[in-house]
Amino acid sequence: MSLPKAVVKRVLSEHAGGMRVSGPALEKAVEAAEEYLGRLARAANQSAEDNKRKTLMDADIAAARNTVG
Repeated sequence: MSLPKAVVKRVLSEHAGGMRVSGPALEKAVEAAEEYLGRLARAANQSAEDNKRKTLMDADIAAARNTVG
């Protein structure tokens, strides 16, 4: 699964003061975002399992953000 490039490009551009984003930079950003979201999901899943739940809750995401960064 891959994040939509248009979404990542829009986020990068908005947070970089409207700068354009090159194709290779966009590829690297998509890769980095997917890697971060994977780590976040694994940490949130562990939090839910520790609390004996099968559903990720906002508290799991918050706890995962504290763990993953």
